[in-house]
Amino acid sequence: MISLTTWVYTLGSITIVSLVSLIGAVALSFGVHRIKSWLLLFVSFSAGTLLGDAFLHLLPEVTEREGLTVKASFGVLAGILVWFIIEKFIQWHHCHHVHEFEEDHVHPFAILNLIGDFLHNILDGMIIAASFLVSIPVGIATTVAVVLHEIPQELSDFGVLLHGGFSKGRALLLNFLSALGALFGAIFALFLSGQIEGIELLFLPFAAGSFIYIATADLLPELHKETRIAESLKQLIALLAGIVVMALLLLLE
Repeated sequence: MISLTTWVYTLGSITIVSLVSLIGAVALSFGVHRIKSWLLLFVSFSAGTLLGDAFLHLLPEVTEREGLTVKASFGVLAGILVWFIIEKFIQWHHCHHVHEFEEDHVHPFAILNLIGDFLHNILDGMIIAASFLVSIPVGIATTVAVVLHEIPQELSDFGVLLHGGFSKGRALLLNFLSALGALFGAIFALFLSGQIEGIELLFLPFAAGSFIYIATADLLPELHKETRIAESLKQLIALLAGIVVMALLLLLE
């Protein structure tokens, strides 16, 4: 039976993740050009936290409990393939691209972006819930990684909706409703855990594969577009800082 503590931590974390969707309003107050100046650094930091969580928290937890099994490897591959399918065949992208904020950019798939974002958030909710089923520290580390990844993504998604023809108010509302997919995902994962013993050990490799894919196929290639030495060094420092944050969270375990 799932403890009350697990429910409280999971739903509290999901609430925080969902509220990140409203960051578009903050973006408007700061101005688009100022956001563009630091967005890539945040993307670098986000990539570091995703890789750090995958390799320092999720995979070690799985190997400690079950060893490095073929089942765990298939779980990692499944996470990578699912995200590839989401981006390739639903024609949706995380949109971390800075040019998404340019005024002359028109995104023809605003509705598909919402659908894809909803599916993404469902998976995020399942991953967070599964992490808390393992332990509170692992859940906290995964939540931090997800939140930091969500910030640049939600900023870009908000820009996509605006360029897709939505008003500012409607874009914020739709983005928030899409973020509630994480709540459905979390509740579903917790329900499954009550029906299938050890279900979290199937979710963790999948989560690791998901984070590895997002970081290496989605975020890091975007950073390679910056070729100036000074800016590249800043990105490297931000990337390492994200990994260090995940390493420091090991002290909680």
